Amino acid sequence: MHSERAPLGLKIAAFAGLAFLHLPIILIFVYAFTTEDRSYQWPPPGLTLKWFGVTWNRPDVWASLGLSLKVAAVSTVIAIALGTLCAAAVSRAKFFGRESISLLVILPIALPGIITGISLRSAFNLGDIPFSTLTIVLGHATFCIVVVYNNAVARFRRLSGSLVEASADLGANSFQTFRHVILPNISTALLAGGMLAFALSFDEVIVTTFTAGQQQTLPIWMLEELVRPRQRPVTNVVAMVVVLVTFLPILGAYYLTRGGTETAGGGK
Repeated sequence: MHSERAPLGLKIAAFAGLAFLHLPIILIFVYAFTTEDRSYQWPPPGLTLKWFGVTWNRPDVWASLGLSLKVAAVSTVIAIALGTLCAAAVSRAKFFGRESISLLVILPIALPGIITGISLRSAFNLGDIPFSTLTIVLGHATFCIVVVYNNAVARFRRLSGSLVEASADLGANSFQTFRHVILPNISTALLAGGMLAFALSFDEVIVTTFTAGQQQTLPIWMLEELVRPRQRPVTNVVAMVVVLVTFLPILGAYYLTRGGTETAGGGK
C-alpha cells in the first residue's frame, strides 16, 4: 500500500513555492499600514490606518477606479456574448476551417501583451479612431473573449446532444431550446468565464497602455504613482483593492467550475 502522507521534502518544497508566490503580496498589505511615506523600510517603523483615509479622499483614485470598473464590466458583457457565440459555432457544428478559427480565437491571449497592444494601436491609428474608453474596451475584449470561449466550449462539448434533439422533437424553436435547455446547462461556465474576464480586464496594464490615450485605469494610475511617487503607502492601499477585486471573481470562478467534470444532461 502507498502511504497517503506526502514526504516531508515535498511538503517543504510546496510551502517554499507558496511562500515565493505570496510573500510579495503580503508585503504590499503590510506597507499599506506603514507610517513611513517616502521609502520602504523593513520592518516598518510603525503602523497606522492613516493612508486609508488619505486614499478615500483622493479624487484621482476614484476616477481611475470608476474607469477600471466601467471598462471591465463592458468588456465582460462583450466577451460573454461573442465568446458564447464562437463556442457554440465551434462545438456544435462542423465546417471547413473550424480548428483554424478556434486557434485564431485563442491567439490573442497566447501572444505577448505588447504585441497585441502595438497591433491595436496601429489599427486604431489607421482607422482614425480617437483613443477613449471605447478603444480600451475593444482592447480588453480581445483577450476577455478567449476566457469565456474556453469555459463555454468545454461545457458545450459536454452537453448531451440528445437534450437538444428532444427539445426539437417536442416542438421547441431554436430560441426556446437555447433558453430552457442549453443556457441552464452552460450558465455556470459563462458566469465563471465572465468573472475571470472581469478580473483580467480590471488589472490589465500592457494593452491598456497602448489603447488608453490620456485616460488612466487603476493599474495605469498605480504605474504612474510608482514612477513619480507622492505618497507611497497610498499606492499600496490601492494595490490591496486591486488584489481583492481580482481575487474574489477568480475564487468564485474556481468554485463554480470545480465540480463541472460531469457531462451536462448525461443520464437524463
